Amino acid sequence: MTSILTNTSAMAALKTLRSINKQLAETQQRLATGYRINKASDNPAYWSIATTMRSDDKALSAVQDALGLGAAKLDTAYAAMDSAISVVDEIKAKIVAATEKGVDKAKIQDEISQLQSQLLSIAQSASFAGENWLVGGNSTKNVISSFVRDASNGVSVKTTDYALDSSTSGNVLFGLNTSGMIDTSSGLLGSSIVGSYGGVSITMPSIFSIDVTNMSLGDLQVALQGVDLTIGKMTDAASKLGSMQKRIDMQQNFVSDLRDSIQSGIGRLVDANMEEEATKLAALQTQQQLAIQALSIANASTQNILILFRR
Repeated sequence: MTSILTNTSAMAALKTLRSINKQLAETQQRLATGYRINKASDNPAYWSIATTMRSDDKALSAVQDALGLGAAKLDTAYAAMDSAISVVDEIKAKIVAATEKGVDKAKIQDEISQLQSQLLSIAQSASFAGENWLVGGNSTKNVISSFVRDASNGVSVKTTDYALDSSTSGNVLFGLNTSGMIDTSSGLLGSSIVGSYGGVSITMPSIFSIDVTNMSLGDLQVALQGVDLTIGKMTDAASKLGSMQKRIDMQQNFVSDLRDSIQSGIGRLVDANMEEEATKLAALQTQQQLAIQALSIANASTQNILILFRR
C-alpha cells in the first residue's frame, strides 16, 4: 500500500542518512583533531586518565625547568670553587717561595694580597639567579628534583638538598655576618685552621689573613701546612658539588624519559589511528552518497500515484 501521508521508505532512508552523517562528522573530527577521544563523552574513563596524565606532564615540565636552573647554580658554584682552589694553589706556591733565604717577603706578600682579593672577588661573583652557594651561614639550598604521584593519588614535590656550612671544615668560602654581608673571618678561607705540626696541635692563620712579611721559617712552615689542609677541604667541597651535579644531570635525563613515557601513554589512550580513520571516511562518504540517492528514490516514488488520476 502506498500512502501520500506517510512515506515509510523515505523515513527509513532518512534515518540511515542521519546515522551516516553522524558517523561522518565524528570521523572528520578525529581526522581534524588527531584524537580518538576528544571529550569526556567519547570515553569517560580514558578521558579522565589522559587529562590527569596531561596535568602531571605539565608539572614535570616545570620540574625540568627547575632542574635546569638548579644545574646552572651548581655549575656556577663548582666553577667558582675550582677557580678558588687554583688561586689557593698560587698562594701555596708563594709561601714556598718565601721560605727561600734572601727573598723579599714584602713583594711576595703584595702578590699574596692580590690573590686574597681575587678569592674575595670569586666568592662574591659565585651567584646565579640571586643565590650564592659558596657564601653563607649554616643554611640549606635545594633544587626541585621531581614531581611524585603516589599509589593513593597524593601528589608532592621532592627536592635535592645541599647544606651550607661556614665552619673551618665546612663547604663555603666565606660566611655571612648578622647584616648579611660577607664575613671574611669565617668559612674555609676566613676561619683559622686547626691542625697539627711536628706532632703538636696548633692553630694556623686563615688563607685570607696570611701575611708572610715578618714570618720566620717555622711560621712559614706552619702557614704552608694550613694552606695545604685548606686545599684538601676545598677539594672535598668541590667533590660534593660535582657529585650533586651528576645527580641533577641523571635526574634531568630521568624526567625527560618519564615525560616521553607519559606522552606516549596518553597517545595510546586517546590518539586516533589516522590510516583507519581515513579509510573509514572514504567508506562513509560513499555510504552518504548512496543514502542520499535512496532518499531521492523514496521521495520520488509517491509521484507515481499521480499516474492513476490521469485521463
